[in-house]
Amino acid sequence: MQNKFMNEAVKQAKISLENNEVPVGAVIVKNNKIIAAAHNEKEKRGVATAHAEILAIESASKILGNWRLNGCSMYVTLEPCPMCAGAILQSRISEVHIGTFDDVAGACGSVIDILGSRYLNSKAIVKWHYCDECSNLLSDFFKNSRHK
Repeated sequence: MQNKFMNEAVKQAKISLENNEVPVGAVIVKNNKIIAAAHNEKEKRGVATAHAEILAIESASKILGNWRLNGCSMYVTLEPCPMCAGAILQSRISEVHIGTFDDVAGACGSVIDILGSRYLNSKAIVKWHYCDECSNLLSDFFKNSRHK
């Protein structure tokens, strides 16, 4: 059975899919409660930084009134890229739960490991969920986009 917070991240990823965006969703949890949820909006906003993780961090920071998200966990359907991993560290998110790996740009252990780097002063605990639904959403999206 999949974690309820990862299920919410999957719901966000499906919103991306409906909007012809790469289907990635993220939620941020504090005290066992979702405080922010987001999905990819790069195409909609026309901005390279409109990744689900970045948008969720921005939303959570506004809600908490602080850029420091200590004690928060992020649930994300796809392993964060280097930009998002850097934002996760900068925001002080404590844990990152990942639905599937990214063998092209993953920055949490697949290609590089920013979140666990011994050279950086911040770290985040990474927990892998290996969610088939997360993987299938992405592989189906890219398979269908190649056929168009």
